[in-house]
Amino acid sequence: MADQTVIPTIGDILKKFNPLEDKYISREFQSYGIYLAETLDDYKHKALYIRLAKTVPRAVLEKALSFVKDANARSRARLFMWKMAQLRKGKE
Repeated sequence: MADQTVIPTIGDILKKFNPLEDKYISREFQSYGIYLAETLDDYKHKALYIRLAKTVPRAVLEKALSFVKDANARSRARLFMWKMAQLRKGKE
């Protein structure tokens, strides 16, 4: 007789599935975009931060993020976007 393997049911698979941790991130910029969204407490706009991580130079993003971390603002995401725009224009 051949070995019979137990095939898990769909219910068993769904019980183990965690949508927050089981997302497929294959590129470094995607990971950094998620990091930005979590740091800025703006997970709702994670796709925007992933796109920024892909297209904007990392130095600009790091400077803007460091500026936001040091500031005490109500909207960290809004302050980040403002500072990033200033840095991209060449103003500091």
